[in-house]
Amino acid sequence: MTEFRPGRFQMIPPVIKNLIIINVLVFLAQNTFGNTAAFNMDNLFALHDIHSVYFRPHQLITHLFMHGGLDHIFFNMFALWMFGSILENYWGPKRFLIFYLACGLGAAFLHLAVLYYENGQLLQAFNSLDPMRQQEEGPGVFGQINEATIGASGAVFGCLAAFGYLFPNSLIYLYFFVPIKAKWVVLAYGAMELYLGVRNSGGDNVAHWAHIGGAIVGLLMVIYWKKTDRRNFY
Repeated sequence: MTEFRPGRFQMIPPVIKNLIIINVLVFLAQNTFGNTAAFNMDNLFALHDIHSVYFRPHQLITHLFMHGGLDHIFFNMFALWMFGSILENYWGPKRFLIFYLACGLGAAFLHLAVLYYENGQLLQAFNSLDPMRQQEEGPGVFGQINEATIGASGAVFGCLAAFGYLFPNSLIYLYFFVPIKAKWVVLAYGAMELYLGVRNSGGDNVAHWAHIGGAIVGLLMVIYWKKTDRRNFY
């Protein structure tokens, strides 16, 4: 494979098809039931910091199927189809599914590690305040600690990294007109995410470290599989 055009229709392989269906159904459920005092999907299924009262282990997986808006789910599912369908056709359904979930878990673990450090410092500073200041600062502090993380972006970044490694000279047509080799797209996205993650500017609600975590896991897995040339690993 030397060229890839995202605008060209291709058959959707089974795992990609089912992942897209599940994500769309969950998105519809989010918009149907919403978040109420009786039933809050974000509190139950979105990923939360370990310090949060809402953290549950199953959120490491369930957050991958939730999205914050129509543009969020559209671009994630489009990228999943664009890169994931090539990988699934190349590896087969079982290997791709394991790869996808592993990238999602890697993204979640790195994101949680960064949150644990950042919010741990926040809690330490909060606990050093006098009771009066704690009452004033409490809503903001615990609001930040209880923030939810949702989206398949971390797992999708793993697919992007794997695609760039396996097919480095394939052409990706940005905006359907500008041809760029996959390896440069991966390097550019990786550098941008690392910069934004380190910068950590206020008001940025994108989980950059989750993207980096997914890309790292995806890259390490595909390097190992290609090095050992193992067709079966499960």
